[in-house]
Amino acid sequence: MNYDDIKRSVGECLQCIKSPCQLGCPLNNDIRGFNKLAKEEKYKEAYQLLSETTVIPSICGRVCPKSKQCEGSCVKGRIKDSHTVEIGKIEAFIGDMALKNNWTISSLPLKNKKVAVVGGGPSGLTCAAFLRRNGYDVTIYERHNYLGGLLYHGIPDFRLDKTLLGKVIDKILELGIDVKLNQSIGKNFSLGTLENEHDAVFLGFGANLSSKMNIPGEDLDGVYGGNELLETGNHPDYEGKVVVVSGCGNVAMDVARTIKRKNASKVYVIYRRSEKEAPALENEIREAKEEGVEFLFQNNILGIYGDKKVEKIEVINTELEKKDDDDRLSPVNIEGTNYYLNCDYVVMAIGSHPESNIVNSLGLELDKRGRILIDKEGHTSKEKVFAGGDVAGTISTVAFASRAGRDAAYAIMKYLESE
Repeated sequence: MNYDDIKRSVGECLQCIKSPCQLGCPLNNDIRGFNKLAKEEKYKEAYQLLSETTVIPSICGRVCPKSKQCEGSCVKGRIKDSHTVEIGKIEAFIGDMALKNNWTISSLPLKNKKVAVVGGGPSGLTCAAFLRRNGYDVTIYERHNYLGGLLYHGIPDFRLDKTLLGKVIDKILELGIDVKLNQSIGKNFSLGTLENEHDAVFLGFGANLSSKMNIPGEDLDGVYGGNELLETGNHPDYEGKVVVVSGCGNVAMDVARTIKRKNASKVYVIYRRSEKEAPALENEIREAKEEGVEFLFQNNILGIYGDKKVEKIEVINTELEKKDDDDRLSPVNIEGTNYYLNCDYVVMAIGSHPESNIVNSLGLELDKRGRILIDKEGHTSKEKVFAGGDVAGTISTVAFASRAGRDAAYAIMKYLESE
């Protein structure tokens, strides 16, 4: 967006008294406030206001599911022949201005309190930033040789420019945060070691193992996890091949579009429910269709077949039924509608879970899904240990992960100051 577009967009804000857009934002950003400041061309002040609740405006403004959050709550969008204020683009513009002009947020002098943050994704980066800004000595431990987590390896370049991401991360680190890369919990250090060497610990290392459907053939050569493909970038040769992606969330969209761009002849997305129930953003589905991805809604994969490697899948049609204990319509297989679809690869993108060998070794109480159990402030079953993000079952979006990190930071401050 250029200046003229920004001036037009902020001028469309109705300055609602109750600000439903702010309630729709997982980070609770003061949208009415920064829109008003931007309208007055007080962009630095708008950035300072944004910084009270977020450290990644350039990121969230681009990748957040805005139609389901802030913009989806915008009153103006409910007016006939009108449209929502482009909140995401305004937020990204303000964040970009801060990067361009090197606007900084001051930090309090260091206190004699040390906090370890495990994981350099959105929850870990946000937690570290808010702690350091409030005077705490923070060290991030990251298993990769880069920071960013899912921001780096979970979102393709065509959705998030990695040069921009690098600038955002650098700005966070400029607060005075120490970083130790290539350091894995359970391998290079233990949770106990961190507890002994720090006054508090935040675990935000994510949950990036792709879930399985538990159907025949998932162990065949040619079956991949969507999360792992995005994280490692180790794709097979898709040239002229037929690929099936199971699932219809944002990971499914990212991996399907990535594969189609790698010259697969056909990419099918198979989803048990209808397009209306799909968790992926409307624009993500639309853009995937425009790029040639084909969708088979209300279809369910029953099995994967082949002689050692994938050759075909068995699929069945579904119908949707309302069950008393579920807010969503549930898919039910329609008997006698089975058919086979020839393919070369199958990618599972139906969800993810943390590495069980890691979380089980921490000595923390886990929930029934194998995630770290936390209270409303992010406190785990160990006094000095807090957690947030995917590893603790936080809603899997960048903004919710960032919110979890911010909330944990304030909970850690409260804990340390009460000692």
